[in-house]
Amino acid sequence: MSEPDSTSQATFQAIGLILASGSQTRADMLSNAGVPFTAMRPRIDEAEIKAALLAEGAPARDIADTLADMKARSISIVEPDKLVLGSDQVVVRDSKLFSKACTRGDAVATLKALSGGIHELISAAVIYEAGQPVWRTVDSVKMTMRPLDDGFIEQYLDAIGDAAFWSAGAYQLEGLGAQLFTRVDGDYFTVLGLPLLPVLDYLRRREVIAL
Repeated sequence: MSEPDSTSQATFQAIGLILASGSQTRADMLSNAGVPFTAMRPRIDEAEIKAALLAEGAPARDIADTLADMKARSISIVEPDKLVLGSDQVVVRDSKLFSKACTRGDAVATLKALSGGIHELISAAVIYEAGQPVWRTVDSVKMTMRPLDDGFIEQYLDAIGDAAFWSAGAYQLEGLGAQLFTRVDGDYFTVLGLPLLPVLDYLRRREVIAL
């Protein structure tokens, strides 16, 4: 995802948390859950890293985990006294990995490829401290997309505008993207791009949050 940065205004209760992401959706999830944090956009080349991993034949889960890890690491190196949360999400169908659309044509192609079938959405989260990983998790969700005709795809993309470029599947389940699906098997937060519940469990143990 590539939405604008967001920063929580809450006061840190204990050790500070940094969200290594520019995703507004991930920032909103943490804010709505009462987590104090600051957001920083990681400076990594996601496309280059993903291409290298694909060339090595890495499975989709490892790609999501590696990207989340490298995001967190890039911030933790310069902010060693904070916990740094990195997260990433990939979409895969029939062993093909789908990246974020760069153009409307890419978005159309993605939706046509996912239409009428089941794909897997994988979200990984990694937490770093003092330049070292201290916690990680990977979760996946099965997404059943209804058959979409060309006219509907064009109408949908007209309606969501630039949001088509924010996620690998060219949809956001919390918005009009819900109309694309007949079934979702798995955790809602994972679909949004962050396995929030296990993240919250770890943050409670570290006393970042008190609830």
